[in-house]
Amino acid sequence: MQPEPHVALIVEDDPDVRDLAVALLEETKLDVAEVESADAALAYLREHGGEVAMIFADIRLPGAMDGIQLAKAACTVWPTIRIVLTSGDPNAGFEDLPDSVTFMPKPWRGLDVLVQAEKAMHQPQLPVT
Repeated sequence: MQPEPHVALIVEDDPDVRDLAVALLEETKLDVAEVESADAALAYLREHGGEVAMIFADIRLPGAMDGIQLAKAACTVWPTIRIVLTSGDPNAGFEDLPDSVTFMPKPWRGLDVLVQAEKAMHQPQLPVT
Protein backbone atom coordinates (compact mmCIF):
# COMPACT_ATOMS: atom_id res chain seq x y z
CA MET A 1 0.00 0.00 0.00
CA GLN A 2 1.35 3.40 -1.03
CA PRO A 3 1.75 6.00 1.72
CA GLU A 4 -0.39 9.12 1.46
CA PRO A 5 1.42 11.97 -0.30
CA HIS A 6 2.90 14.18 2.40
CA VAL A 7 6.01 15.81 0.91
CA ALA A 8 6.53 19.18 -0.75
CA LEU A 9 9.56 18.94 -3.04
CA ILE A 10 11.23 22.29 -3.59
CA VAL A 11 13.44 22.55 -6.68
CA GLU A 12 15.36 25.83 -6.62
CA ASP A 13 19.02 26.63 -7.22
CA ASP A 14 19.02 30.01 -5.43
CA PRO A 15 19.66 29.19 -1.75
CA ASP A 16 17.88 32.31 -0.46
CA VAL A 17 14.72 31.64 -2.47
CA ARG A 18 14.86 27.94 -1.58
CA ASP A 19 15.23 28.74 2.12
CA LEU A 20 12.22 31.06 1.95
CA ALA A 21 10.10 28.39 0.25
CA VAL A 22 11.25 25.81 2.80
CA ALA A 23 10.36 28.12 5.69
CA LEU A 24 6.90 28.75 4.23
CA LEU A 25 6.10 25.13 3.50
CA GLU A 26 7.39 23.93 6.86
CA GLU A 27 4.41 25.84 8.31
CA THR A 28 2.09 23.35 6.60
CA LYS A 29 1.45 19.71 7.42
CA LEU A 30 3.71 18.71 4.53
CA ASP A 31 7.22 17.43 5.07
CA VAL A 32 9.70 19.39 2.98
CA ALA A 33 12.46 18.04 0.74
CA GLU A 34 14.73 20.33 -1.22
CA VAL A 35 17.00 19.89 -4.22
CA GLU A 36 18.89 22.28 -6.51
CA SER A 37 18.20 20.82 -9.96
CA ALA A 38 15.60 19.02 -12.05
CA ASP A 39 17.92 16.02 -12.35
CA ALA A 40 18.11 15.78 -8.55
CA ALA A 41 14.32 16.18 -8.36
CA LEU A 42 13.77 13.25 -10.75
CA ALA A 43 16.19 11.14 -8.73
CA TYR A 44 14.21 12.01 -5.59
CA LEU A 45 10.92 11.22 -7.34
CA ARG A 46 12.17 7.82 -8.50
CA GLU A 47 12.71 6.90 -4.85
CA HIS A 48 9.83 8.77 -3.21
CA GLY A 49 7.35 9.73 -5.96
CA GLY A 50 4.38 8.20 -4.16
CA GLU A 51 5.06 10.38 -1.13
CA VAL A 52 5.21 13.70 -2.98
CA ALA A 53 2.06 15.83 -2.90
CA MET A 54 3.56 18.96 -4.45
CA ILE A 55 6.53 20.09 -6.51
CA PHE A 56 7.43 23.77 -6.23
CA ALA A 57 10.11 24.46 -8.83
CA ASP A 58 11.85 27.28 -10.63
CA ILE A 59 11.74 27.14 -14.41
CA ARG A 60 15.39 28.14 -14.83
CA LEU A 61 17.53 25.44 -13.24
CA PRO A 62 21.13 24.31 -13.67
CA GLY A 63 21.86 21.11 -15.52
CA ALA A 64 20.48 19.42 -18.61
CA MET A 65 16.81 19.80 -17.65
CA ASP A 66 14.78 22.89 -16.78
CA GLY A 67 11.63 23.17 -14.69
CA ILE A 68 9.32 22.82 -17.68
CA GLN A 69 10.95 19.55 -18.70
CA LEU A 70 10.75 18.40 -15.08
CA ALA A 71 7.03 19.24 -14.97
CA LYS A 72 6.35 17.36 -18.21
CA ALA A 73 8.23 14.29 -16.97
CA ALA A 74 6.56 14.40 -13.55
CA CYS A 75 3.07 14.82 -15.06
CA THR A 76 3.63 11.74 -17.18
CA VAL A 77 4.87 9.43 -14.43
CA TRP A 78 3.25 10.94 -11.31
CA PRO A 79 0.04 12.60 -12.57
CA THR A 80 -1.47 13.23 -9.13
CA ILE A 81 1.36 15.48 -7.91
CA ARG A 82 0.40 19.17 -7.87
CA ILE A 83 3.13 21.07 -9.73
CA VAL A 84 3.77 24.77 -9.33
CA LEU A 85 6.45 26.38 -11.50
CA THR A 86 7.83 29.83 -10.85
CA SER A 87 10.07 32.29 -12.65
CA GLY A 88 11.04 35.92 -12.56
CA ASP A 89 11.79 35.84 -16.28
CA PRO A 90 8.82 37.07 -18.33
CA ASN A 91 10.20 35.09 -21.30
CA ALA A 92 10.60 31.83 -19.38
CA GLY A 93 8.57 29.78 -21.87
CA PHE A 94 5.74 28.99 -19.49
CA GLU A 95 3.28 28.96 -22.39
CA ASP A 96 4.51 25.39 -23.03
CA LEU A 97 3.39 24.13 -19.63
CA PRO A 98 1.06 21.15 -19.33
CA ASP A 99 -2.49 22.25 -18.48
CA SER A 100 -2.27 20.66 -15.04
CA VAL A 101 0.74 22.81 -14.02
CA THR A 102 0.26 26.11 -12.20
CA PHE A 103 2.57 29.03 -13.01
CA MET A 104 3.39 31.56 -10.28
CA PRO A 105 5.51 34.59 -11.28
CA LYS A 106 8.35 35.78 -9.07
CA PRO A 107 8.32 37.50 -6.75
CA TRP A 108 5.62 35.21 -5.42
CA ARG A 109 3.59 35.89 -2.33
CA GLY A 110 3.89 33.51 0.59
CA LEU A 111 0.12 33.22 0.83
CA ASP A 112 -0.08 32.01 -2.79
CA VAL A 113 2.47 29.28 -2.05
CA LEU A 114 0.52 28.21 1.03
CA VAL A 115 -2.73 28.08 -0.96
CA GLN A 116 -1.09 25.73 -3.46
CA ALA A 117 0.21 23.57 -0.60
CA GLU A 118 -3.28 23.42 0.89
CA LYS A 119 -4.68 22.30 -2.46
CA ALA A 120 -1.98 19.64 -2.70
CA MET A 121 -2.83 18.30 0.74
CA HIS A 122 -6.62 18.29 0.41
CA GLN A 123 -7.44 18.24 -3.27
CA PRO A 124 -4.87 16.11 -5.06
CA GLN A 125 -4.62 16.82 -8.73
CA LEU A 126 -6.51 14.25 -10.76
CA PRO A 127 -4.80 12.58 -13.66
CA VAL A 128 -5.58 14.19 -16.99
CA THR A 129 -7.53 11.78 -19.21
